[in-house]
Amino acid sequence: MRLDVVTIFPEYLAPLNVSLVGKAAARGRLDVHVHDLREWTYDRHNTVDDTPYGGGPGMVMKTEPWGDCLDDALAAGYEAGAHGPVMVVPTPSGRPFTQELAVELSEKPWLIFAPARYEGIDRRVMDEYATRIPVYEVSIGDYVLAGGEAAVLVITEAVARLLPGVLGNAESHRDDSFAPGEMANLLEGPVYTKPPEWRGRGIPEVLLSGHHGKIARWRRDQAFARTAQHRPDLIERTEAAAFDKKDRETLSILGWQPTPDGRFWRRPEAVEE
Repeated sequence: MRLDVVTIFPEYLAPLNVSLVGKAAARGRLDVHVHDLREWTYDRHNTVDDTPYGGGPGMVMKTEPWGDCLDDALAAGYEAGAHGPVMVVPTPSGRPFTQELAVELSEKPWLIFAPARYEGIDRRVMDEYATRIPVYEVSIGDYVLAGGEAAVLVITEAVARLLPGVLGNAESHRDDSFAPGEMANLLEGPVYTKPPEWRGRGIPEVLLSGHHGKIARWRRDQAFARTAQHRPDLIERTEAAAFDKKDRETLSILGWQPTPDGRFWRRPEAVEE
């Protein structure tokens, strides 16, 4: 996968050289290119922003530097043999970033990130490139950052770990919270490692049993318990048909019951408990 990132703070992207992302780049799984937007400005102050039309506070990032930089990044990528570029614009007003979207992006061969500063990028930039390549406007949460570089790091790490050969164990991401499959819409339960006792605290006996079926069931029950406590909305929006008999029994113990529309809801008294 090729990654291009356009930013006015290249140093902010230094973490792309460390941890799993850095190792993926070293192994050739990722081809990372960071572009300093100010190199595509044409005045002595390297101006990348201007006042907004219509008035209002803050500044807006200009079209010219973005357009010229993106054109050059695309040309360089094509010349290097890359194909299928997708532009990713981190913005609080974008589509929520989920594990499902991370999987979707991990299947793209080339991502071009356009993190904004100030009040954002002139809308015409996204509209222009949307006529040439897919543009994903993506939000990592309902809050506002000083700039989109932190979001680039979040998205890149979530995507990169899904690429073949990046994780040491190819199965590691299959039981992640929100991962597609039988654990979809459930948070991951607690995990333990050696020693078996620490400061008087042991680990659940089932994990020492060697009984894979019982261990799998225990982990799923723990996932239900954690999801019910921290993200009940995930259970509420999942169709009841996705749950097997044991799932339903677990949900009942946790205070949930099926509804006529084929979903589950939690009894008010169970919330108080």
